Amino acid sequence: MTAGIVRISIRTAVAALCAAGALLALPAAQEPAAESRETYLQWSLKQAEEIAKSTRINGRVGGFWDTRVVHTESSYNFKLRATWFTPEVIRATARYLQLRQGLADAAARALVEEAEAAGDTVILVEIDPREGSGVIPLEWEAYLRPKAEKNPDFMGMAGLKTDKLRNVKGLAGIMPRDYSYERFWVVFRLADDSAQSIFPDAARECELVVRIHSKEGRVGWTIPDSIRQRAVTKR
Repeated sequence: MTAGIVRISIRTAVAALCAAGALLALPAAQEPAAESRETYLQWSLKQAEEIAKSTRINGRVGGFWDTRVVHTESSYNFKLRATWFTPEVIRATARYLQLRQGLADAAARALVEEAEAAGDTVILVEIDPREGSGVIPLEWEAYLRPKAEKNPDFMGMAGLKTDKLRNVKGLAGIMPRDYSYERFWVVFRLADDSAQSIFPDAARECELVVRIHSKEGRVGWTIPDSIRQRAVTKR
């Protein structure tokens, strides 16, 4: 009888210790929000490079078979390239530069902060005239909108060309400069004047529309959750 009581007591003690250990371990398993936001500082060079390149897309303004008739002094279509600096791409660019240049974590954080201070969201638009004089008209326009938008009166949110952003390292991208293309940094608001997100909840994809005179070009992306969250914080 005594031996049985001792065995039961031992089992009870072990169970109590295990339960206490589990309770003590629980807070350690919950990472602080600040740390979870900085997981990019643990990315490898390959991870950072892949993410930094992930939103770089090629397109065209004007149809492939467009031809000139009279105006030989201007291009009849344009090569188009766009890189969307989503929060992930900004962090990947900062991490890539950190690893390549041996920067401290604080310097990488500063690159992210500087890039995100530029506006709600930024797209690097690169344009290369295919033919003609090679001159890109100053009055070209860019719009960001849901891809499924059917309203003919809604072009999308107009972008603001901001040349000073060419000096922001976190918005320069990681690809070598292609001097065939002129580069333009375009800032877009993510909410309209009534504080409504430009991307409805039902929208899954968006597109950049570039208009040069009467010609248009489009490139598109899936809308990441980080952009939806940023739209909410910017209202």
